[in-house]
Amino acid sequence: MKKLILAILLNLSTTAHAETIHFLTEEYRPYNYLGDEGPSGASVDQVALIMKAVALPYDIEVLPWARAFALAENEPFHCVFTTGHDAERDSKFRWIEPLLIDQMVMVRRKDAAVAPKTLDEARQFVVGTQREDVSANYLKEHGFQRIDFAANLDSTRKKLLAGRVDLMMTSQKTFETMQAGGTPVEAALVLEGKQYGIACHKDMPEKIVTRMQVELNRLIADGTQDRIFERYGLRPNAIRQAAK
Repeated sequence: MKKLILAILLNLSTTAHAETIHFLTEEYRPYNYLGDEGPSGASVDQVALIMKAVALPYDIEVLPWARAFALAENEPFHCVFTTGHDAERDSKFRWIEPLLIDQMVMVRRKDAAVAPKTLDEARQFVVGTQREDVSANYLKEHGFQRIDFAANLDSTRKKLLAGRVDLMMTSQKTFETMQAGGTPVEAALVLEGKQYGIACHKDMPEKIVTRMQVELNRLIADGTQDRIFERYGLRPNAIRQAAK
């Protein structure tokens, strides 16, 4: 009985002094953005539900992407989302995923003459993306030289509409959201699918990562994730469903 009481007291002490987990994200509607009542979006909602279930202290801050990414890479108990998972990033973080599965797409201004049919043809154009974004890694890995880096998605979108870049890289769901909102863009080249998740500092305790992953799995399995997507005008994770 004494051992049981001691174990309970130790557990309560650990919970009371649990380290706050700092979640960092960027302005990238409709997944994560700063709304009137604080951080909002389809990915923010998932993170909030996960952390409510694991009952650990946390906060969410919206920052420029490059700064958010650097903090998660270098500071313990920091995580960044919604983060594309690729080979270059794999060993740098502990991953909880997928918050999203989607295809990447190169987008052009509506009725623009830019019409690449292959990656080889696309390399001749100026392609806009965000610093430290997974699409930036993709472009560099595939030999693109004419890359325009911006601080966030909205800056890249404005450059595209102003004719300062020929194409921009984004996800299929984000592209569809832009179209639905009246932005005059169209798909120029659809690329392969990517998985996006929460990327935590590599020293994040395994127990915490496992608990977070279990809760995300639950959101996916019971349909909560897809209902969140629908609430923000997004399609469900069709790629994930087709791959089952």
